[in-house]
Amino acid sequence: MSAAARPRVTLKLATSLDGRIALANGASKWITGPESRAEVHRMRAAHAAILTGVGTVLADNPQMTARPEGGCERQPDVIVMDSHDRTPSDAAVFAETARSVTLVPHRDIGRAIADYETVMIEAGAQIAASAMAAGLVDRIEWFRAPMVLGGDGLPVIAALGLETLDAAPIFKRTGIRERGADVQESYERIR
Repeated sequence: MSAAARPRVTLKLATSLDGRIALANGASKWITGPESRAEVHRMRAAHAAILTGVGTVLADNPQMTARPEGGCERQPDVIVMDSHDRTPSDAAVFAETARSVTLVPHRDIGRAIADYETVMIEAGAQIAASAMAAGLVDRIEWFRAPMVLGGDGLPVIAALGLETLDAAPIFKRTGIRERGADVQESYERIR
């Protein structure tokens, strides 16, 4: 799928300074502060869909709604990558009825997002890595909290299977903003 024929994809990351999304025991609520979370709600409202994984649904039970200050016109649809049908029927993603929630029973992220113009990925390390490896990520919005979780914390992106530095996705930083105690960095993919 060419970049012109596919959605514009934003990967949202929220980590500690050392790139961890959770402690080894999975505790992650809340790494970033309220100012960062408010910006994420604004970002969600600007996307047609949010893609997440069943692991995130099971670990955090997120609503994945847009709740920006002043409200929003519509809620983004939610796509849950769930190849083994593990999403509970009472998961919080189903609470908002004014949108579509799609459970995707395969691992093809490109196919899962094909009907949307803009998609924001809010997921764990494996889905982040899969989207990155497939060349689907156009933009990264990275929120960093001023804490260090250490090497036993969960990484933000799983292994990409790179064998050379030339194969690594390359991004250009396009912005940096303070969000309370956190920092938000914006990146655009250049290769």
